[in-house]
Amino acid sequence: MYQLIKKDGKAKRGRFTTVHGTIETPVFMNVGTVAAIKGAVSTDDLKEIRTQVELSNTYHLHVRPGDRLIKEFGGLHKFMNWDRPILTDSGGFQVFSLAKLRKIKEEGVSFSSHIDGRKIFMGPEESMQIQSNLGSTIAMAFDECPPHPAERKYMQDSVDRTTRWLYRCKKEMDRLNRLPDTVNPHQMLFGINQGGTYEDIRISHAKEISRLDLDGYALGGLAVGESHAEMYRILDETVPYLPEAKPTYLMGVGTPANILEAVDRGVDFFDCVYPTRNGRHGHVYTNHGKMNLFNKKYELDHRPIEEGCQCPACRSYSRAYIRHLLKAKEMLGMRLCVLHNLYFYNTMMEEIRDAIEQGQYREYKERKLSGMENK
Repeated sequence: MYQLIKKDGKAKRGRFTTVHGTIETPVFMNVGTVAAIKGAVSTDDLKEIRTQVELSNTYHLHVRPGDRLIKEFGGLHKFMNWDRPILTDSGGFQVFSLAKLRKIKEEGVSFSSHIDGRKIFMGPEESMQIQSNLGSTIAMAFDECPPHPAERKYMQDSVDRTTRWLYRCKKEMDRLNRLPDTVNPHQMLFGINQGGTYEDIRISHAKEISRLDLDGYALGGLAVGESHAEMYRILDETVPYLPEAKPTYLMGVGTPANILEAVDRGVDFFDCVYPTRNGRHGHVYTNHGKMNLFNKKYELDHRPIEEGCQCPACRSYSRAYIRHLLKAKEMLGMRLCVLHNLYFYNTMMEEIRDAIEQGQYREYKERKLSGMENK
């Protein structure tokens, strides 16, 4: 259940109650594709850096180790030792990213495993069954994420198919949640709005899926090659047609600036691999911009990554030491950078929530953006 606590302009401060705990929104979900955050980060670490939601990937876990194996362990929460909310995406984006290997039909999609080449078929029912076996808190509907740019006719046909698939997802999830051996009988379902940069298709689709009264609504197919300005325009046009009294999730986004702008447009759920991927390459986020710790200027730098930061890296280690670890290809260097970046994102979301509650979001956003631009 979603409770809208406060609005500041279009920015929403909410509280989403689930069977695995309460999510304070806006929230950044920490991405653990194969049930682990890349960079040797444990679930204990995630609690220390105040992670609210972990996100895992339906397709990747289906391929390895297998969703049935995970069900044998009592579901993903027990398998990875995480007792807070988990969102699983549907595998739809992997269909998009594995374009060379796929064949899309009304029933679903046939494609080859990226690991061993074996043939896989996934449609709405299969995606729901896999996510039910995983027992995640929130399951995502199975959709097609069309490429950018796409011809108008292709986009419309794709969105129409995604809508038909959504009805099938809802029906199958209702059935699975009633089964006696289901891992999580309270599993929630989020639908996904598509339409690329065609605002009329986006709006029409938003209106249609809103009638289904789902647990939440996502915007998919953004941050796939369009400009930031185009993405913000689509959010401006589309978000008002999604239910305000439900969570709004912008999938796969993004940079701190993207998040700050999207919150201002009514979005309250986010996920992105940037903080972990950048951290593994020595790129760290601060309130004064992004730093590359491989730079020689940090060789003798006694300071933490960011003065005043309370993350595990900044509490104990210097820029010089972390740079040494990265240069020596020691896993600890990557781990510390990933922990810092996730802590930075999680802390930024706390600041965002506070600013909305105080009716000062616009001022906070401008201050944060200008600080990060002053490198």
